[in-house]
Amino acid sequence: MNLLVTGGAGFIGSTYTRMLLNAAAPDVSRVTVLDSLTYAGRRENLDLTDPRLTFVHGDICDPDTVAGAMAGVDQVVHFAAESHVDRSIADAHAFVRTNVVGTQTLLDQALRHGVHRFVHVSTDEVYGSVETGARSETDPLDPNSPYAASKASSDLLALSFHRTHGLDVRVTRCSNNYGPRQYPEKVIPLFVTRLLTGGTVPLYGDGRHVRDWLHVDDHCRGVEAVRLRGRPGEIYNIGGGTELTNRELTGRLLTACGRDWSAVRHVADRKGHDLRYAIRDDKVRTECGYRPRADFESGLVRTVDWYRRHRSWWDRVTPTES
Repeated sequence: MNLLVTGGAGFIGSTYTRMLLNAAAPDVSRVTVLDSLTYAGRRENLDLTDPRLTFVHGDICDPDTVAGAMAGVDQVVHFAAESHVDRSIADAHAFVRTNVVGTQTLLDQALRHGVHRFVHVSTDEVYGSVETGARSETDPLDPNSPYAASKASSDLLALSFHRTHGLDVRVTRCSNNYGPRQYPEKVIPLFVTRLLTGGTVPLYGDGRHVRDWLHVDDHCRGVEAVRLRGRPGEIYNIGGGTELTNRELTGRLLTACGRDWSAVRHVADRKGHDLRYAIRDDKVRTECGYRPRADFESGLVRTVDWYRRHRSWWDRVTPTES
């Protein structure tokens, strides 16, 4: 079977691609990666010498490129997205184009090429801020940032292709990912790279914002579980089980990097900053056999150590302090 992975040179997509090839997934004989290599996509995240891997450099919004990449493909796992909230607040255009139009282009071509299964990877941010409890898959969507709104739109679009056309679509919604090879604009790699180089880090507002942390390896295992054992037309939350305020997270990163609170700058809060995300993932555990394996404490230590040992990977792309 030939599997197409969109965004397969990025942080999560490349982790998933490496997992497939390293684990020799029994039903996958070939993996095609389609990636436009924006600032967050890197060829070096993949072993391009692997004969089972085909890399296509192209835009998911371009029908001809997508048609070429999808020829002979049996299943699609769709990671490609613009995903940084701050960037979406500054300019939402790229997020609507990639996340909505790009998803629509992929779905159209999946129908035309007789693709058997389409796994659409999304985010817990589509549920909006959660004051108490946790969101389940049947809860209404309430996105607050342009990024989250574009992902919610793409979720609904993907599910409509199941209901209208009968395409086997499965949607996953994950909590905040961390791990090696994450572009240093997201909080953990941003803080780690600045702390390791003697810089300071910006903490939004009072640092009370809460996120659930999920190691990228666990996320990819969850996506694979849904691909293999999920049901068509269903949504599956994938959580990590570690809720921390941003202030608590900052403290752990300072310790891991050998720095203290003098390295922290308190900055004005982000516009529309959701206070807390929280999801229930009992459905994916029950139906698909998913369980997170990574302990956050050791996972964070391993992540910091990876950035410490791979400065050449991130040094030239680390955003400047502001």
